[in-house]
Amino acid sequence: MEKSKTSVTLVECAILIAMAFVLGFIKIIDMPYGGSVTAASMVPIIIAGYRHGLKWGLITGFAFSLLQLLTGLESVSYATSSTAAVAIIMLDYIVAFTVLGLLGIFKRNRHQTGVLISGAFVVCFLRFICHVITGCTVWAGVSIPTADGAVYSIAYNAAYMIPETVVTLYVIALLSNAVDLRLDRPVTKKKSKKVMAVLNGVLVFGIAILIDFLYLFRQIQTSEGFDITRIANADWMFIGIVTAAGAVIGAVAYIVTKMIAARK
Repeated sequence: MEKSKTSVTLVECAILIAMAFVLGFIKIIDMPYGGSVTAASMVPIIIAGYRHGLKWGLITGFAFSLLQLLTGLESVSYATSSTAAVAIIMLDYIVAFTVLGLLGIFKRNRHQTGVLISGAFVVCFLRFICHVITGCTVWAGVSIPTADGAVYSIAYNAAYMIPETVVTLYVIALLSNAVDLRLDRPVTKKKSKKVMAVLNGVLVFGIAILIDFLYLFRQIQTSEGFDITRIANADWMFIGIVTAAGAVIGAVAYIVTKMIAARK
């Protein structure tokens, strides 16, 4: 019985890894020096951890990290030393994607939506930290300016990790509101009108964040390619206005959705 259960878990995790890998090729934005905004490619790995626990979550995350490494081997070739190459492999790939399985700590917690959203935010932040560390150390002087390397690394990696995190959280919340993932065989469930109202509000705010990202991405582009230092010349007031407008309109969308749901 135990062997049969392990086999089922193995097959499901393999399918989730394959889904994550395929979704990783669907890129909304592809950054010039690594990193991208994908079609929620981290979600299947996070789900694997939640459904099957920490051990399977880390195994799934590790397997996914190896696939990411295989598709990103070109970046390792830019390493200036063997130590730098190891750092890129470990932090930009192995650790950065394996941590996605840490949500397995909360295996099938009864507070499904809350745990998935908060846990997903934490693992996305941990991945962001991994990329920032390599950015201001290994990539300093290569694609990140040596002077103020930490600042530019944070700015560069936040430029794609913030939208990627927003997409991830939105898709996870949408999925969690429609499917009970705690069961051995996930089944659809009655959607919470309150959660749907929140999702509508978040969607509007997420669009505003994406607009900010696209603006910053355009600012750092040059006729020769890409210059991270140009981010200092961005119109931060414009970014602030777009973000604030997204928050206000998102709040309105939330209220309107709740009012419409209350009348039904």
